[in-house]
Amino acid sequence: MARLSSWIEPFPEGIYVKPADAWIDPSQPKARALVTHGHADHARGGHGAVWATPETLAIMDCRYGPQPGRPVAYGESFRMDGVEISFVPAGHVLGSAQIVIEHGGERVVVSGDYKRRPDPTCAPFEPIPCDIFITEATFGLPVFRHPETASEIDRLLLRLHENPDRCVLVGAYALGKAQRIVAELRCRGHEEPIYIHGALQRLCDLYSEHGIALGDLRPATAAGKEELRGKVILCPPSALNDRWSRRLPDPITAMASGWMRIRQRARQRNVELPLIISDHADWDELTRTLTEIAPSEVWVTHGREEALIHWCAMHQIKARELNLVGYEDEDD
Repeated sequence: MARLSSWIEPFPEGIYVKPADAWIDPSQPKARALVTHGHADHARGGHGAVWATPETLAIMDCRYGPQPGRPVAYGESFRMDGVEISFVPAGHVLGSAQIVIEHGGERVVVSGDYKRRPDPTCAPFEPIPCDIFITEATFGLPVFRHPETASEIDRLLLRLHENPDRCVLVGAYALGKAQRIVAELRCRGHEEPIYIHGALQRLCDLYSEHGIALGDLRPATAAGKEELRGKVILCPPSALNDRWSRRLPDPITAMASGWMRIRQRARQRNVELPLIISDHADWDELTRTLTEIAPSEVWVTHGREEALIHWCAMHQIKARELNLVGYEDEDD
């Protein structure tokens, strides 16, 4: 049997599947690109052809203009020059997928970014047994153990109710996090209008078009200060402390991110209400996933590789670090 790495190879710009002459999440334009999800550190424009879920292709169209896309539904499989390829849910954002590639009797799963927590805006992660599992490690340190999402949303609502003359301004990344915060608020019974920064509008509309119920969303710029008292307002993290936010009624500045576990990060952003809500797996979810999938080998990228590689060694799992360029946390 050929070595596992003989037909799939990591390069700084992406993962190359040799028999298919295709790249997974390439950071440079390629003739054939297989894309796990729509975040800009995984989905770039300029490829000759893109295979992705219909939702990811819609996100790429929204961001980069029309793409030469080949939609692949969850569970659908196709062959590319002798390689069997399928997409299964990753639980990260709308349309996010793990890419399963099989060749020569071996199976490799490229997880992209993933989480194991329930999320009303996307399909849940599906564990797939495999020979090689390529995993992220954004929060690959034991210090990162995320609290329950509902408890963080309840903290937000409590602060809002305690301060009816103020508003809560939540910094949330435009793709995935903003829509999840809205949906989680609705799940906790918050049916009030939620106000959004204009930079979030297109992707919120796209989520609604794909059947994700977000309720009454209104543009924050069209509302007066009195209307915004006692309301939740969402904006990109970059707008939390800029001139745009100064027109709001004494905002309680919040940030929804797994990085809010680190107090220094909250202080650096002048965040009054840090909300530890992540779209990535925490330490326990990463290690539980590896235990559940039981791969022969693990390739680790996108974060704190050393600790997870050490954990693998302690559990007799062969592991290696990948050095892919262009992978950022995108204000998780």
